[in-house]
Amino acid sequence: MSIAGINGNEFIVLAILAAVLLGPEKLPDYARKLATLIRELRRLASGAQEQLREELGEDFADMDLKKFDPRQYDPRRIISEALRDQLEEPPVQGFPDSARSRGPETRSASSPPEPSGPAPFDDEST
Repeated sequence: MSIAGINGNEFIVLAILAAVLLGPEKLPDYARKLATLIRELRRLASGAQEQLREELGEDFADMDLKKFDPRQYDPRRIISEALRDQLEEPPVQGFPDSARSRGPETRSASSPPEPSGPAPFDDEST
């Protein structure tokens, strides 16, 4: 079981470390304080969620707030979905099918570009 990204071995190491640093006398007191803090944070989160629903009104009453959780966003997934959507877009009107399939350039992908003359030179550059 993974709690907040901590596996069983890491949890055991953290428990032993806490027992050594805090000592067996203070450990139950700090565990109780931690449990109280977690309960209070959950209560505050649910209160804020309820207040948000009340202030937004009936139009947003059935809104799923989990989709606004920043932990669910994976940049790789977002980029791949955007690229997939871009590839699946309907064709642009005004271009013949052959021009759309070839893309903006008509030369083959394996041939190097044709030289168009010397590279531009800027006298004012450093």
